[in-house]
Amino acid sequence: MDIDKKTQYGTINITLDAIAAVAGKAATECYGVVGMSSRHSIKDEINDLLKSENYSKGVYVHKNSKGLIEVDIYIVVSYGLRITEIVSAVQKKVRYELEKTFNIKFAAINVYVQGIKNI
Repeated sequence: MDIDKKTQYGTINITLDAIAAVAGKAATECYGVVGMSSRHSIKDEINDLLKSENYSKGVYVHKNSKGLIEVDIYIVVSYGLRITEIVSAVQKKVRYELEKTFNIKFAAINVYVQGIKNI
């Protein structure tokens, strides 16, 4: 599933990997985020941090029932910090970066904490 955006100059096709790359980079730049994790890591009991070329495994982009775009981000946070503050900062930063980069409104930025690491 790709996102097509029509402009006065033609149609722009935005892939989900492009959205995942921008969202993953923005999330990992936030204070308290150790890295990205796969969305299946709890089920598989694997808590490996993803490299920058694999952000699409830690970011899931989908359309909701109303046809609006939602982004799910799976992160690992640092021990000893307030998780609610980290999650809030990630949501704000990712929404800002995505809307600035792609000029598209996103319905929701959902952040899931997959683990806590002591650094």
